[in-house]
Amino acid sequence: MAVASSSAMENIVTVSQQKQFTATVLGLPRVGPRRELKRATEAYWAGTIDAQALHTAARELRRTQLAELRAAGLDSIPVGTFSYYDQMLDTAVLLGALPPRVADIADPLDRYFAAARGTETVEPLEMTKWFDTNYHYLVPEIGPDTTFSLHPEKPLDELQEAVELGAPARPVVIGPLTFLKLAKSADGSALTRLPELVALYRELLRRLANAGAEWVQIDEPILVTDLTAAEMDLVHSAYTELSAGGDRPAILVATYFGHPDAALAAVADTEIEGIALDFTSGTDPSALAHVPVLANKLVVAGVVDGRNVWRTDLDLAVSTLGELSRVAAHVAVSSSCSLLHVPYTLTAEARLDEQLRSWLAFGAEKVAEVNVLARGLRAGPESIDTALAAARAALAARRSDPRLHDPQVRAKVAALKPEAFRRAPAEQRRELQRERLQLPTLPTTTIGSYPQTSAIRLARAARRTGQIDEAEYIARMRAEIANTVALQEELGLDVLVHGEPERNDMVQYFAEQLEGFAATEQGWVQSYGTRCVRPPILFGDVTRRQPMTVEWIDYAQSLTDKPVKGMLTGPVTILAWSFVRDDQPLGESARQVALAIRDETVDLQSTGIRIIQVDEPALRELLPLRAVDRPAYLDWSVQSFRLATSGVSDATQIHTHLCYSEFGDVIDSIAGLDADVTSIEAARSHMEVLDDLNAAGFDLGVGPGVYDIHSPRVPSVEEVTASLREALKAVSAERLWVNPDCGLKTRSRTEVEPALRNMVAAAASVR
Repeated sequence: MAVASSSAMENIVTVSQQKQFTATVLGLPRVGPRRELKRATEAYWAGTIDAQALHTAARELRRTQLAELRAAGLDSIPVGTFSYYDQMLDTAVLLGALPPRVADIADPLDRYFAAARGTETVEPLEMTKWFDTNYHYLVPEIGPDTTFSLHPEKPLDELQEAVELGAPARPVVIGPLTFLKLAKSADGSALTRLPELVALYRELLRRLANAGAEWVQIDEPILVTDLTAAEMDLVHSAYTELSAGGDRPAILVATYFGHPDAALAAVADTEIEGIALDFTSGTDPSALAHVPVLANKLVVAGVVDGRNVWRTDLDLAVSTLGELSRVAAHVAVSSSCSLLHVPYTLTAEARLDEQLRSWLAFGAEKVAEVNVLARGLRAGPESIDTALAAARAALAARRSDPRLHDPQVRAKVAALKPEAFRRAPAEQRRELQRERLQLPTLPTTTIGSYPQTSAIRLARAARRTGQIDEAEYIARMRAEIANTVALQEELGLDVLVHGEPERNDMVQYFAEQLEGFAATEQGWVQSYGTRCVRPPILFGDVTRRQPMTVEWIDYAQSLTDKPVKGMLTGPVTILAWSFVRDDQPLGESARQVALAIRDETVDLQSTGIRIIQVDEPALRELLPLRAVDRPAYLDWSVQSFRLATSGVSDATQIHTHLCYSEFGDVIDSIAGLDADVTSIEAARSHMEVLDDLNAAGFDLGVGPGVYDIHSPRVPSVEEVTASLREALKAVSAERLWVNPDCGLKTRSRTEVEPALRNMVAAAASVR
């Protein structure tokens, strides 16, 4: 592995300028290492604490984090990345761009949460994925009547908080281009409002400078996507204006998740002082030589991966920093993006295999890696010899571990034939399934999970601590399944589910039963709002030890004559919601996982299960940000799903589920999955996806969600009826299914039962 020469590193060390820094990260997690913010926020929603108590809990989390990062040696700390729900929603508040329907809610905090979650009378903002991550952001709505105005209290307050603690604070805000490009406008004209926002950002910069900010970070990840020439001109003009004049802090424009390519010159050819680049996503530092303006900029080098959990190859990072020293005036070490996307620390993971643990770095460990590399910048690479040697040893141990190369698994993948990826034509399958299932027109169902009650969580905890044995745990879960099946029959649903009480998470549950994966105890990562997940770690070749779901589904089916769906998670989603190995192509890992899921579908069918749902909510999520990279991804992702689902007979109905993404770019691939029925998020977007499906010639079964489960609102019969009639304008009754947007795990029974009752009544009315 190449290592930067001492002279190259010394070139960096000799450069100095007032207000420069060498060690930072681009953003921070905010839920707390043990989800303290989640608990406080949900307590506020439940009315058991007041707003002051919530603010106090949040302030303590921020203060603790600032103190830890300062003690760890960062000489520039991002502030303002804290959020009670989402940073895009915070930006909408900053710019006075909340939707008019929440304007009558007097309390600012309740108005904020109404926009995020909705109320009985207010619909929330739409939600979708943040670029190609599993983090969900709330989509701002920009209409012709939107009047922007500056409300800088949050960034100013959090800056002041940091200044009082003596932290070297750098306020962070979402940039105007990214905000407008990700917003929703009825006529698609949001970008025409850019001049208005630039004026507000100019004022914000002035206010932050007066409050003591030396640097401000403006996040523009939209620059790593495909922009038109006209949009590139807007980038240049916006930052020319923002960087003009002296009444502002130094500006760091942060890009991440890819390389800005041509947009780099557009933004760097202005008076901004710094730019952050992601060097963990394929960016070649030697390619920056064609951007001569970097010679007088600070380049914040994202050489520590902020999205995955593998230990950094420090030799490679040092080499990258050395190359950067030849094109940039100043270099700082950073994470590639916000640490929002990784767990807080490895110290909480006492049960992880020691060998695997030595290969990993969570948030705190990544901060330590940043500081090691920054020390190399300041004092030369010989000052970090011990750390370099330890990193080399860990990487070598990982490469040679036999769990990463299972000859049987690789032979099975290599032996696959074309027929393993296809079933009979859809029309032929449809007739067989219609005769076997005997379902009514507009069949009603749910997506899979039912509310995870306190009794379920207590049973899981008691089993984990040994207070109850496996037999007692199974008995309790069977009782929950029986109750869920009985409820669905009483409500009149046509296709039932077992409710998934035994599952902690739709990915982790399977990962814990597959060789090649490891699970964490406290590896929590925010998905949206107070929803946190513990992504498993895919470190080796994947095999299924034994059936994973068959006994639970078979038991549920024994309780009813109605069909019960087998519920599985698809290979793409298992990858997307895990920390994946980075030593082989994703498509190779997907085929290994697909073969394990395929074995499960065959076993479910053999017990008499007639419908099997293989969920792929993350299909759109992993779509590469650049169009040139998408065909290869869509090919292996679709093929992995088909491999997972093509082992069953044509009379077995395959369902899939997609949610919370903009689907226009993958419509053809949704059809390519060849699932007999596709349920899809549509409640917040008011059935818009159906027009895209029709335009693509989609003619399979479809269940557009008529009930938004990410909001506590209970939709009325009339509301669901209207949604179904809207759907029938685009989909024939013979193909239309009736279902919620997503699983019901995060909702309470008091919300779910009336909502489903109304959904069933609406379906009956429309029939």
